[in-house]
Amino acid sequence: MRTDPSRNYKSSWPKVVVRKWLNIKSRADEFHSDYSITGMEERRKSYSDKDRYVFVKGNMSGLQAGAPENLKRPRFEPDVPAVSESQNLRMFVGTWNVGGKAPHGDLNLKNWLSTSTPADIYVLGFQEIVPLNAGNVLGAEDNGPAAKWLSLIRKALCSTKIDTELSQNYTNTTNSEPNQKPRISFSDLLSLEDEMEEEGVELDEVFSSLADFIPYGLSRNDSPTHGRYCLAASKQMVGIFLCVWVRSDLNRHVTNLKVSCVGRGIMGYLGNKGSISISMTLHQTTFCFVCTHLTSGEKEGDEVRRNSDVMEIIKKTRFPHSHRLSGLPYSPDNILDHDRIIWLGDLNYRLASAFGDTYQLLRKNDFQALLEKDQLRIEQKAGRVFKGWEEGRIHFAPTYKYLPNSDRYAVEISKSREKRRTPAWCDRILWRGEGMKQLWYMRGESKFSDHRPVNSLFSVQVNVGSKNKFRKSTPTTVNSCARVGAEEQILILSRLETSLQTSSRF
Repeated sequence: MRTDPSRNYKSSWPKVVVRKWLNIKSRADEFHSDYSITGMEERRKSYSDKDRYVFVKGNMSGLQAGAPENLKRPRFEPDVPAVSESQNLRMFVGTWNVGGKAPHGDLNLKNWLSTSTPADIYVLGFQEIVPLNAGNVLGAEDNGPAAKWLSLIRKALCSTKIDTELSQNYTNTTNSEPNQKPRISFSDLLSLEDEMEEEGVELDEVFSSLADFIPYGLSRNDSPTHGRYCLAASKQMVGIFLCVWVRSDLNRHVTNLKVSCVGRGIMGYLGNKGSISISMTLHQTTFCFVCTHLTSGEKEGDEVRRNSDVMEIIKKTRFPHSHRLSGLPYSPDNILDHDRIIWLGDLNYRLASAFGDTYQLLRKNDFQALLEKDQLRIEQKAGRVFKGWEEGRIHFAPTYKYLPNSDRYAVEISKSREKRRTPAWCDRILWRGEGMKQLWYMRGESKFSDHRPVNSLFSVQVNVGSKNKFRKSTPTTVNSCARVGAEEQILILSRLETSLQTSSRF
């Protein structure tokens, strides 16, 4: 008997509705990622955009032994010394309400994502990637547009050239002659042994290939992961979509990836409005990225509802507890406990001003006078929302609402009072935490939707551990690799160098 797929879909649709209406959480802690996690999903079978990312559930603490080399992460040991060293990375943050339109194949994101020097981390949030109709809000999730956005982002990022200014991880550049193999120091050998043990490789394999090993001193242009980015995590809730990308050579330092969703739409909890938050630890610094779409409307009092959305999101966002496997570093279970926090999205705050006054100021490009009427700034200054958060200076025009495929605001020629929208800075990026410096805050000029995209570039300080510190012996490795004492390693290195010198004579 032949099964009708559409019939199965219809029969399952009421179950989805019931779950959403009764606020029964389902797969809320799952997200997409380029990384394979032990016991949580099947290993990737191809590198196509269709199969490139997988579902991950819960905390990312372990790895499949057979996962691709550049997607593996180390098993952390609980006795790594806490050493206060820092590194500055560049983080690109972008938000865009795309008006319920699926992207077409010709949409080029390079203009939006381009910087003079590519970033180390890209945090991209979208709103209304699907139309906010009853079918999408109450029914099964349509993840087709999200897959298209991921494909376009990957294409744009992977075509980005890596500049040598981003070579902070390779500060000890080897000055060897082109045809001369670099020598390996004792500290390099220890670092190599640590990495190989973490990757599940036997020590004899390490020494057998030692002569061809190029240590950390290689330049960025020689890196096998040159110019590539990996999807750390992505999550969709109805029309809200958040994805985090990291430079591929940073992926092994990312741990404790978790997600949390809060619905603030229909009846106060459905997902047409609300937030997606992604928590992660990079080296020893915790990050939280919060992508939101808050209550819309420009009636008096609507700003109070938006304030309430923010407070409820902060209150209800909870990340799954770490199981503390393999000595993973501390991971916060709420937004405010993170070291660095980015809040981005369509916050929907409008201008507390009459239409005529706003239009006149807009025609004169008097943005500073308009910003004095910005609801978000008014509410924040009064201490009613985002107390202690920072936002950069705004030197760009309001980002909403534009007529389709034009540079004209909807208010300029609209004859219908119901369709009029006072121009406003709905799309915003805020941050909280020390060690963050905003380098720019600007908007893009794509006419794809009735919102203009907004982006910001940050310099963020990340705490890293010292590579020169020794780790204590730990017997927990996939292949039961025995650690070799320092004296034995010196002896092995000495014998190896003697062997290499002897072989080079013949």
